Amino acid sequence: MKDTQILSAFQELSPESPASAASAVLLYDACQVGVALRAVLFVEAVVAVGAMYGTSTALDWFVRLALLTGSALPATVFWLVVACLFKRSLGRLPRPAQYAAGVLLGALAGLYGCSMLLLAGLLSPAPWLASASSGALLAGVLVAVLALRARGRTPADTAARLSELQSRIRPHFLFNTLNSAIALVRAEPAKAEALLEDLSDLFRHALVDQGESATLGDEIALARRYLDIEQVRFGERLQLEWALDPLADGARLPPLLLQPLLENAVRHGVEPSPTGAQIRISTQRRGSTVVIKVTNTVPSGPGPHGHGVALDNVRDRLRLLHDVQCSFQTVHKDGIYQVRMEVPA
Repeated sequence: MKDTQILSAFQELSPESPASAASAVLLYDACQVGVALRAVLFVEAVVAVGAMYGTSTALDWFVRLALLTGSALPATVFWLVVACLFKRSLGRLPRPAQYAAGVLLGALAGLYGCSMLLLAGLLSPAPWLASASSGALLAGVLVAVLALRARGRTPADTAARLSELQSRIRPHFLFNTLNSAIALVRAEPAKAEALLEDLSDLFRHALVDQGESATLGDEIALARRYLDIEQVRFGERLQLEWALDPLADGARLPPLLLQPLLENAVRHGVEPSPTGAQIRISTQRRGSTVVIKVTNTVPSGPGPHGHGVALDNVRDRLRLLHDVQCSFQTVHKDGIYQVRMEVPA
């Protein structure tokens, strides 16, 4: 490889402090597209069921549904917009206060929806108390569901971190790395020292809590550390190619997300092939989206073997962070295996 950036100086990462990570816990991020869609669909489903009461024909139901939607939809949009605008302030509140703020905002949204119908001359008299109570109840249920979803991140992140730690201290990997360092101590001491520094950095990142997300630039820097270690082990059998877009470095990813993808590429591409394999890591910003690809050649056969646990873990963690705003795809064709991810820029 001729790319001088491959061995560029490593920039020290600065993990978030526990205090700052704790202050950023938000039960419901209304700015996420997935949250907004779920909120609208949930409220509309409740309204559709509620419209069935007191109607005898499909036409009556449709008319009542249209009337109720004229109140519920503006109220839901009002709740989402206000919750999105003040999400930083909400994130600094304790959890009970966030629940209370969401319910209170739901009551205000209900009153707002009722006032819209009153101004349009569709309600007389206006059911203020019923509208506020309905808004508060729906908001309470929505906040509870979103809070449960947020709690789901904790076991997923914990399991992923333990999995990554176990993979890094695999006797096979550790034994080979230390053997490589011993072999270099006399002949190339500087290279042996760099190898041990890379290994130490991998352990440090596995043990230090880095918060909910990390930048793509930080993940790339850690990936270079890991691949530098494997480059010493495999030599020319490991052919690396980097195609990195600096504009994509600010994208947010769950910590240690690229690591299992690169380990898979080495394990299923380089290790079983006597002639080695090519691994290509590319990033590209396309408007408001960042595309990340990890591509490797594989030996001829039915395809990469394994249980797919690492890929499932990566997919789940990515969806927990970005919901419907991300995508994760894998393709195996003509001796090439590729993982393609899209995340918000």
